[in-house]
Amino acid sequence: MNMNLEPYEDIGGQSKPISSTSEDSEPKRGAFKRTPLSKLKTVNCNFKSPGQLTKTTKVSAEEEVEELERSKKQLDAEIAQLESEGYKVEELDDHIDMLHEYNDIKDMGQSLLGKMAALRRTTTRDLYSHFGLELDD
Repeated sequence: MNMNLEPYEDIGGQSKPISSTSEDSEPKRGAFKRTPLSKLKTVNCNFKSPGQLTKTTKVSAEEEVEELERSKKQLDAEIAQLESEGYKVEELDDHIDMLHEYNDIKDMGQSLLGKMAALRRTTTRDLYSHFGLELDD
């Protein structure tokens, strides 16, 4: 079975083998270099093994149960306070549904503004000011 292990480079959507000379049997220097997806992330950083991560202190089961009970009491007190202020638990689902709908509509609007900006060969920021929108909207 003949397997071609020659490195490839992507040129205009087509993969072409990277040529090497008889003097230089190694592929071009940048052939296998990865580029970061984000400017904030570095690809060429040292590898950090999960085994090297700092270990958390072990807590006994009794201490964990006590902490969960304290947390439950605190949450129950907060729920009671909100109910005394007139809030109802049943309204929460309605608010969540409305937030989902709002976010879907906002995403569609952002998409349309982006397409419009591309057609007009301008930036989305310029369209915001053109339509009287705030950047926080």
